Amino acid sequence: MKKWHIHQADENIAKKIAQGSDLSYLCAQVLSARGIRDMQSASDFFQCEKLEDPFRMADMQDAVDCLNQAIADGTRICIYGDYDCDGVTSTVMLYSYLFEMGANVTYRIPEREEGYGLNPNAVQEMKDAGVELIVTVDNGITAIREAELIQSLGMRLLVTDHHQPLSELPEAEAVVDPHRLDETAAFRNLCGAGVVLKLIIAMEGGDDTIAMEQYGDLAAIATVADVVELAGENRWIVQQGLRLLANTERPGLLALMEKSGILGKPFSSTTIAFSLAPRINASGRFGSPLTAVKLLLCEDPEEAAELAEELDRRNQARKEEEAEILQQIAAQVQEHPELLQQRVLVFAGENWHHGVIGIAASRLQERFGKPTILVTIEEGTARGSMRSFGAFSAFRCLQACESVLLRYGGHPGAGGFSLPSDQVETFQEMVQSYARESFPVMPEFTLEADKLLLPEELTLENIASLSVLAPFGEGNSVPVFAVCHAVLQQLLPLSNGVHTKLRVTYGTMAMDLLLFRTRPEEVQLQPGDACDFLITAEVTSYQGSNRISAIVKDYRKSGTPQAKYLAAKNTYAQFCRQEPLRPAFYPAITPVREELIQIYQRIPLTGIAIDTLFFQLQAMPQMNYCKLRLALDVFSELGLIQQDVWLEQIVRLPVKSHVDLQSSKLLQGIQQKGAMLR
Repeated sequence: MKKWHIHQADENIAKKIAQGSDLSYLCAQVLSARGIRDMQSASDFFQCEKLEDPFRMADMQDAVDCLNQAIADGTRICIYGDYDCDGVTSTVMLYSYLFEMGANVTYRIPEREEGYGLNPNAVQEMKDAGVELIVTVDNGITAIREAELIQSLGMRLLVTDHHQPLSELPEAEAVVDPHRLDETAAFRNLCGAGVVLKLIIAMEGGDDTIAMEQYGDLAAIATVADVVELAGENRWIVQQGLRLLANTERPGLLALMEKSGILGKPFSSTTIAFSLAPRINASGRFGSPLTAVKLLLCEDPEEAAELAEELDRRNQARKEEEAEILQQIAAQVQEHPELLQQRVLVFAGENWHHGVIGIAASRLQERFGKPTILVTIEEGTARGSMRSFGAFSAFRCLQACESVLLRYGGHPGAGGFSLPSDQVETFQEMVQSYARESFPVMPEFTLEADKLLLPEELTLENIASLSVLAPFGEGNSVPVFAVCHAVLQQLLPLSNGVHTKLRVTYGTMAMDLLLFRTRPEEVQLQPGDACDFLITAEVTSYQGSNRISAIVKDYRKSGTPQAKYLAAKNTYAQFCRQEPLRPAFYPAITPVREELIQIYQRIPLTGIAIDTLFFQLQAMPQMNYCKLRLALDVFSELGLIQQDVWLEQIVRLPVKSHVDLQSSKLLQGIQQKGAMLR
């Protein structure tokens, strides 16, 4: 069970927004819950009618002059991109534009094995190929040494990027990056393709007509894929880009849409995030990013279909590799369950695909609510990826471990690094030491809900009205609502049991909730339970009629004391890590014989989820989550139950003879510790 925070709108502000606009009251409540305080800020959220003058960006005029001169002189230009979706689309956009302008232009994207950004070997190879001007897209802002090498070889460099600069900028003809300290443009949160889009607009003298018509679709894909904040200019780019995508004539995109099963269906930012972007990203993760570049540049429908098929295969391979990595981690956890109780989850494995470990780390962070690091060990070198949240910065954590790292980088939410394979164990210890010393209380992974949605508010009209808040993405998430005290009636399998439909009654209405990637037998609820859910909802059409489609983000049994549960869960983790507990805690967490018997009797031979068992034991006086987990560990030690800590499930084992509970070393240790501290 994760922590929930259900926001409350300021009803006075919500009423003023609704009365002063054509927004529904539910929309106004969501905006208020998200910090919008008046009509002006609500208006600012919706109204970005065009992009700001690109020439307000530092060095933009120099960049335009440089490219125009290079085109006129026939200078050999190379667009140097990156292997992710943003880098691929940025490369395609600028290469296509310059090619149409008659430039002598080629492109290069490093393979993932080369690593991110410019490198000396790539620079030398471009020199040998006759390149005279290198233009970076989605990289280059930190390429200080490479810029010096380019200059020493008699070439020139033009940087376009959107990442954070160092204190020093690379020597170049122009450095266009909205995060420059001397930047004067008002909007700075563009992705790499957004910067390229503005460069193309500047090349057109500031007129965005051609740039948007030709490249707005690709810029929208990159903006969603790179998870930049969907506000201001980014919101406008995605809005326009979605319209263009729905009517695109690009053979490559049409083929990819058809292969993804979305051709002819309504387009949204979610469509990009879950259908198009993963397949484009898969090109650089499994194989070469050049496949995606060729697809987006392709003019032949038959060739496009073959390339789309290849990207789809790579995306499927990515999914299979991800599942294999998680399966190996599950095996590690089964052998060493204490790993899940660490402050930061750190797992290492041989030859895990380095293009997938970041995705797998995100999955684990979501599931277990802890910062997560995955490390793959390959031929003496280890590479890792980290995901984090809240105040626990991934970058700061890696910085604290820099003495054993060869390279590292990132930002608060994510980081990447490499180190010698013989330093992996030391690195793991340093991570836990940093977490322990810097965060005596670790930040809690929290699921946010915009409001409690009452039964009478759950109408087609209300849910449909939320569409005006789109496009959804980073900084403007799909509205999440709490549905409390709904009664579970039935659990139904979907897709051969891979997913679950929960049929519930909420007030006087019946509704279906969809729970993805969870089998019916894994649901920690039973028919008849009063339940609370966090859901997203939209209106969909089925057989000619509209209906509400609700997807479950999280759930729990109604009445669960969240604060008490989470505090006791943290206490159990501290106990497992052998950290000192307050003396007063021991009487509260030590199960007595009568409690052990009652807990054991509730465990069926068919198995039960730990949280489900906890919910069932709420009537017991003095019961808490830590006490329950310790009792289960006692039973495991004595061979009375089998625990699957990965799935958080337990099953009672057949017992042929009497078992003395007091013979448990764990129980004796808890009792002795409590007695010593009294």
